[in-house]
Amino acid sequence: MSGSLSNGRAIRTLNIIDDYNREALWIEVDTSLPAERVVQVLENLLLWRTAPKQIRMDNGPELISQRLESWAKEKQIELIHIQPGKPAQNAYIERFNRTFREEVLDAYLFDDVDEVRMLTEHWLEE
Repeated sequence: MSGSLSNGRAIRTLNIIDDYNREALWIEVDTSLPAERVVQVLENLLLWRTAPKQIRMDNGPELISQRLESWAKEKQIELIHIQPGKPAQNAYIERFNRTFREEVLDAYLFDDVDEVRMLTEHWLEE
């Protein structure tokens, strides 16, 4: 997802949920989230969760990268990309994203990325 700070600077979030139990696993927040950062976040999740058989995602540039593909192949995880323009194929995360946008990103004016991270962490705990 994307949003912006009060000064207009763009921010990005990587929202990860478990489709099976609809548990929000992690939200990574920064000004950019390249493929290497996505891999790092997924590696961190694997430290406390078992590896999934597959990961469903949209077609963002960081999610269709060669780096992510090679990581998934190494971990024996199938990457399933939804069809462009078909968000209903990833309905749980789309619903989650809407709630996160309404309750966090659109509800506050943030001055810096650390504020977004702090409020996001608190929101996830609730």
